[in-house]
Amino acid sequence: MSNIGFIGLGLMGAAMVQRLQDMGHSLTVMGNTTRHRIDKAVANGATEAATARDLAAASDIVMLCMGTSDQVESRMLGQDGVIAGLKPGTVVIDFGTSLPASTVMLGEKVAAARATLLDAPLGRTPSHAYEGKLNIMGAGDKAAFDTVRPVLDQLGENVFHLGPLGSGHTIKLINNFFAMTTANAMAEAFAIADKMGVPRQSVYDVMAAGPLHSGMMDFVKAYAIDGDSQKLAFAVVNANKDVGYYARMASEAGVESIMSTSARTGLGLAVEAGWGDKLVPEMVDFYAEKFR
Repeated sequence: MSNIGFIGLGLMGAAMVQRLQDMGHSLTVMGNTTRHRIDKAVANGATEAATARDLAAASDIVMLCMGTSDQVESRMLGQDGVIAGLKPGTVVIDFGTSLPASTVMLGEKVAAARATLLDAPLGRTPSHAYEGKLNIMGAGDKAAFDTVRPVLDQLGENVFHLGPLGSGHTIKLINNFFAMTTANAMAEAFAIADKMGVPRQSVYDVMAAGPLHSGMMDFVKAYAIDGDSQKLAFAVVNANKDVGYYARMASEAGVESIMSTSARTGLGLAVEAGWGDKLVPEMVDFYAEKFR
């Protein structure tokens, strides 16, 4: 069993901490706004760290599950950051959806501390995390990855090693760009059906009978027709961030994304209108209101 430091106990992070505790690992935890989840982890035997530096000093593996690259950098850098407390040989894993350029920058600083950074963004939901059935898109030094692979296998059903550091975050951003563009297109399709006076069920039946049928279509349909938004429990604000990161990644590579523009527009307008905390399938209602 490993001594694991875990930073970021949101919905996904808290589920992963619970899974790791169920597997018998010793946990040191740290978070900002999720006091009740930290208290639960501590009640289950975890230790709460005062600083990221203290957490790193107590850990063989440091895991971060945070919302943005800025948040990751704030925990990694500085005199009280993770890097300041790393022991030689420690493996740091960023499970969030971060900018690849930020990941590479942090990887160089972690390497200077004689430790290793891996990026390992996640697919699926917190319920899958509780069950150890996440999709994990790992990347970075292969020897370090193999060292922590037994722990990753306890968290994930499908665990990939995708290449050099940053490859995981690159592929995750491509994945989320495609997913959120598809989800928004489906949400608008149902909303325009309302405007044109045709039943949403009829639209779904026709589209699902052909090659357009997909899991993402079914996630949006679950809310638009069945009223269940939890099939895709992903907040609009996070979707907007991820599609924005994808466009920024493309721009930094010297190209301008064309296809992400519509999804960024829709999600951005929804965030500005106060829909950020709603779930992506609820974009059906946002578009329906816009079309009235």
